[in-house]
Amino acid sequence: MSEEILKALMQLFGLIAKQDGGAESNETEYVRVFLEQQLNAEAVEEYYALFLKHSTDQKGGKDEEEGKVRLTSMKDSVRILGICKKINKQLNREQKVVVLVRLYELVNADHKFTEQRMAIINTVADVFKLPRNEISHIENFVIKNEPGSLDFEELMMVRDENPGLEKGGFIHAPGLDGSIIILRVKSADLYFMRYTGDQEIFLNGLVINTRRIYLFPNGSFIRVPKGKPIYFTDVVGHFLTDADSPRITYEVKDVEFQFKSGDIGLRNIQIAEEQGKLIGVMGASGAGKTTLLNVLSGIETPTKGQVLINGHDLHHDKEALEGVIGVIPQDDLLIEELTVFENLYYNAKLCFKDKNEEEINQLVNDTLKSLGLYERRLLKVGSPLNKMISGGQRKRLNIALELIREPGVLFVDEPTSGLSSRDSENVMNLLRELSLKGKLIFVVIHQPSSDIYKMFDKMYILDTGGYPVYYGNPSESLIYFKRLDAQINSDVGECPTCGNLNPELIFNIIDSNVIDEYGNYTDKRKVSPEEWHGHFQEKIAIPSVSQVDDTPPKSLNIPSWFNQFKIYTLRDFFSKISNTQYISLNLLEAPLLGFILAYLVRYIADPTSSLYIFRENENIPPYIFMGIVVALFFGLIISAEEIFKDAKILKREAFLNLSRSSYLVSKILILFTISAIQMVLFVGVANTVLGIKDMYFEFWLALFSVSAFANILGLIISASFNSIITIYILIPLLMIPQMVLGGAMFTFDKLNKDFTSPDVVPAIAEFMPSRWVYEGLMVHQYKHNNFKKNIFEVERKESAADFKQVYYIPELRDIISESVRYAEGDSNITRKEYVSNVELIANEISLEVERVAGISFDEFEPITPENFSAEMAADINKFLDQLLAYYQNEFYKANTIKEEFLTANISANREKFERIKNDYFNESINDIVRKVFDKNKILREDNHLIQMVDPIYQKPEPSGTLDFRTHFFAPSKHFMGHYYETLWFNIAVVWIITAFLYVVLYFDLLKKGLNFAGNIKWKRKKS
Repeated sequence: MSEEILKALMQLFGLIAKQDGGAESNETEYVRVFLEQQLNAEAVEEYYALFLKHSTDQKGGKDEEEGKVRLTSMKDSVRILGICKKINKQLNREQKVVVLVRLYELVNADHKFTEQRMAIINTVADVFKLPRNEISHIENFVIKNEPGSLDFEELMMVRDENPGLEKGGFIHAPGLDGSIIILRVKSADLYFMRYTGDQEIFLNGLVINTRRIYLFPNGSFIRVPKGKPIYFTDVVGHFLTDADSPRITYEVKDVEFQFKSGDIGLRNIQIAEEQGKLIGVMGASGAGKTTLLNVLSGIETPTKGQVLINGHDLHHDKEALEGVIGVIPQDDLLIEELTVFENLYYNAKLCFKDKNEEEINQLVNDTLKSLGLYERRLLKVGSPLNKMISGGQRKRLNIALELIREPGVLFVDEPTSGLSSRDSENVMNLLRELSLKGKLIFVVIHQPSSDIYKMFDKMYILDTGGYPVYYGNPSESLIYFKRLDAQINSDVGECPTCGNLNPELIFNIIDSNVIDEYGNYTDKRKVSPEEWHGHFQEKIAIPSVSQVDDTPPKSLNIPSWFNQFKIYTLRDFFSKISNTQYISLNLLEAPLLGFILAYLVRYIADPTSSLYIFRENENIPPYIFMGIVVALFFGLIISAEEIFKDAKILKREAFLNLSRSSYLVSKILILFTISAIQMVLFVGVANTVLGIKDMYFEFWLALFSVSAFANILGLIISASFNSIITIYILIPLLMIPQMVLGGAMFTFDKLNKDFTSPDVVPAIAEFMPSRWVYEGLMVHQYKHNNFKKNIFEVERKESAADFKQVYYIPELRDIISESVRYAEGDSNITRKEYVSNVELIANEISLEVERVAGISFDEFEPITPENFSAEMAADINKFLDQLLAYYQNEFYKANTIKEEFLTANISANREKFERIKNDYFNESINDIVRKVFDKNKILREDNHLIQMVDPIYQKPEPSGTLDFRTHFFAPSKHFMGHYYETLWFNIAVVWIITAFLYVVLYFDLLKKGLNFAGNIKWKRKKS
């Protein structure tokens, strides 16, 4: 309450008290007590003096001449009206109601209900524009005590005997002297209470003064001398229970659950309940409480039995029950980087497609107000270790996520775990209110206080092994077990003095152990779970519910796929940008790492010079490969936690039946955007430092493609494993094959012969994006730089002709010569080697006939080991002579064109020519893509000769239309009858692999495969 309003209230108190003889002692005492509750001691005196000043009648309380009570002066009337109008603009409806109640309470302090005083109060009520019926109810509530004067719908009485009210409510309180009267002011949603008896009763732990009127806020409770406390939920139940709420029947019939290990988790579960109930589930650790909650909510499918909601099987008719179930796990399901409001806002957007922005905001704000979170709505949720809101507020926000869509049946797992006693009561009061509004709520509770324990309508208790041992009224549960244990005073459940019931006593009885002859407790229980369950079956009758055929109430209106995608994207985007540390590191580490890497490998060959020359830098190929490793690493790191950290939220949203693909695509969009920006910064800095010119886009697209692949791969492992440590241990396992089989660290023809071939890239390497991107960038950098691009095709022809005449034809002649000697009996080779030689000759001749138009081999007989002879060899050599002449001519033409081009450019501007060569051509890349230092220029593989030198100039020769496999560093790639530039083809392959991984991610194939393998392993172990 502001200083200005408090001053105005003191003036009103004073002006009312001064009427008809001035303030009485009870009135002044009331004002002092009121101020002491609002202010510190020093301020009390200041405001009390203000009250005394305005309550003093300077002319006396009566007119001596006329001998009658003097009417309110015109001056006072004007002042009263002015004060009311002044504070009316500053008070909300709730505050106006409180002020009015306090004015009536002041008048009631000495029971001076004179015409003048009541006229002043009526003036205040008129200015406040409160409903007339509520003003009348407040007046009667404050002044009257007789039940007959208090019989209206907005009032409830707590008494020992039923007062026989026709409209008002009644709660029985055995042995209570007098009445506790509770008023509801509906327009302000406020509750007031007062007590008319002489006993000592407590409101929220404080003794009630019979001369005072108290606010009765949410979460309050009144402790009476005997019987259970009167809870706020008991009171509001009379006013709020909705008779028109949809009917729900929830039946559990003979449910059992067996774990994959073969152990029994639940046995013979039978439950029958209707809407409007709060059901507790208790049990020792490992008794199966959470398992029961999972089965009842549909998360787990029972091994035996049924769970029916309005006759629909929860586990086999999920479409009919869409949106009926809500689950609040024990763990927080909050997005820590978002505010309280944003968490609830995006959840609401996913539930209600038909509500506009204004309606969503109103719904969220109303929900936050009802949970006492409105004042905290702009705070970030924070993590449990870095709290922005308290533990109780986190729990309430968790509940709000389900509450906002109001599911018909709600399951809550240990909502009070880790909370203070006060927060625990607040959370349970909230759940109680929801049940009063027609919801059916199941709550797993652990070590509840007596007050919380009594809030439940029924309690379901499990014993070790999943045996149900009690199902009924919480207050009667201790009596039930004490009787079975044959204890004295078994008819007493609550403490006779304070009315408390300690639930721990129940488990002390259930778990009590046998005592040996020495008085020591043994490990053997007095009563086994099976015996307790036997008593349960014998003594406890499962209630029956009338069958309801109505369609279960649905509260969902799921948005379209695109709108879900948009909501997911915005939610993820704002959660990320709100984490400044995350954004800063992700955006700064790429250019920083790019600069460090490029600066370190900026090699200057001449030790006497400080001039950097790109052509001489031997570190460019390692830089290209390290860029790929960086892209892979960044892509994995930013995605490895994405789905893992959302796992609990996704588990809850599974009940909303949202689109998995919209969630995944939104994640991918955000990750791809981050990766794209990272690669722009990395390439922009590193390529500039190293002087890689005119290829920024190509480098960026290649590195972004491999980073995008890593994004999807990271999402797959994030979705497949349930430990963050496991996920990060897997990252090296995923990175190392990419590095080993990327083609940079080890050349493919020098790897283990078991899986390699000299003529094509190993099959396993075809699944490594690092290999495709490294090859593409190396080929593109060599083939399309400003120095080589104009003469590359000429050099390719020159190289091909040179290889044929220098290596290929001489090698073929040697094999022919050796085969002739074998045919003539003058050779040391074996028959097998001879056959292989002849087959090789036949294959190579047929290939050359296809390659070279205009030169044909006229031998009529096929080249086979049986008919191979010196005469046939002579004919083959004649063909090779023609072939040699052809390739010599091709070499000469290509070489002449190349020399003329170089000579012309050097003559025109030698300095420019050298500068272009220094700036665009790199000798180290040239050595690698041409295999300059490889000793084997030509290799024989079975019955083929394979070119090993100049792979960059060797055009692929596909074996079929769909054959796309080639040697490493091929200048182009073939597919479907067309040739494509290596870089663009390779990038396309990376995106195809990425698309395949998305399919694996969408269908969760890795996780399903791991689970299947685990089940097979377990079955084998059991057998």
